[in-house]
Amino acid sequence: MKSVLYLIIVLNSFVSFAQEKDSLFSQKERLRQYAGQWVSAIDPSTDSVAKFPQIKMSSINNFNNHSLTVDVLQKDSTNQYDQILHEIIGYDRVTDTIFAAGHNAQGAFFTGKGAFSSENHWTMQDKDLNGNKTMKVDFNFQNYTDVILEGFDTNEKSLWKTRYIKQNPKDKNIGIQLVSVHKEMLKKPEQTLIQLGRMGYSYVETFVYKEGGFYGRSPEQFKVMVEKSGMKFLGSMTFFDPEDKNDDAAINTWWNKTIQDHKKAGVEYLSTSNSKLKGIKTIKELKEYSNYYNKVGKLCKENGLKFVYHNHADEFLKVEGVTIYDYFLQNTNPEYVYFQSDVYWMQVGGVNPVHYFKTYPNRFISWHVKDYKELGASGKIDFKDIFNYQEIAGVQYILSEVEEYSFPPLFSVGLAWEYIYYELLK
Repeated sequence: MKSVLYLIIVLNSFVSFAQEKDSLFSQKERLRQYAGQWVSAIDPSTDSVAKFPQIKMSSINNFNNHSLTVDVLQKDSTNQYDQILHEIIGYDRVTDTIFAAGHNAQGAFFTGKGAFSSENHWTMQDKDLNGNKTMKVDFNFQNYTDVILEGFDTNEKSLWKTRYIKQNPKDKNIGIQLVSVHKEMLKKPEQTLIQLGRMGYSYVETFVYKEGGFYGRSPEQFKVMVEKSGMKFLGSMTFFDPEDKNDDAAINTWWNKTIQDHKKAGVEYLSTSNSKLKGIKTIKELKEYSNYYNKVGKLCKENGLKFVYHNHADEFLKVEGVTIYDYFLQNTNPEYVYFQSDVYWMQVGGVNPVHYFKTYPNRFISWHVKDYKELGASGKIDFKDIFNYQEIAGVQYILSEVEEYSFPPLFSVGLAWEYIYYELLK
């Protein structure tokens, strides 16, 4: 079965939100906004893109993110693309400036030097190899996925103007948990989803199922909004923990309504977690939870959905000498209950996720891949080794989380997509 790779970014155990920067301050950070695959808009006044855009531009991070390799291609009369420019753009820490060197299709070489005057505005002055000024280029970022470029001659006369819209590839099916951009979704959900789709995300998972809807929209409305952004609404975290695990009437009422709402939205799975494990003292209580999860999973399966259990660190506590997570794995029906292993919380809980993948093969339909900072930044978790065990784990959905942001959330989730796409899913 082809794996569906899904990226989720979740803050502070899905409950509280970490403090994050609200701006990009360094020249190096700001330059990374220009990384990605871009296409030209129909014209600079709109962010709409034609089926065959006039320009395609690839800007790939390399060498510890100090530089970008940039290739620009132009459409010909047969809708084929010919390369017209190649350059390296990088950050020079000695001068704290942005430097570029490249050439066009005719073999005319140039250099450029400039800097960001603000987070959103960047200027480069190009020169030929005789040291003569040739063109100044202004870059104005509308957001992290939309930038307007304009070239000027030495007399400040405009030579050309274009608008690039990010269009990162979706071939690896990476998704995002919208709790990562919770504030942005509350303020401007449609615009936020559009940016996420441009960044390369293929799917979203929600955390805000409330009163039968999502972010104040009905299931049908939210589905349309997500699909308009070029993504799918794939999964949803849901929470219902009745005091009486044998109260089938209450269980069936809540979950049947929830299942039908999510079927209208087109999701593939519902997930849940348990915040009450520290209070469990007996195996009897664990058995009640296992039976409850089996009931919910059976309801989901009968309605064409999957039910997934997500762990935090408390699952690795012991009750009467038995590890809670092992008990759930051994006492839930694999036909009804799937597991979503959060590798960050597994490490916090003092276990190696690979051990569980080997011990319980094909139980882990999805992973949450989270670090102590942006993905791959801490060096504490060997994600590349973990990714060697996708097949034995049975993973279909790969989800990533960011515990704390070092940058604005939308910038950070862009970095997360890059790490998953270029480093882990080669």
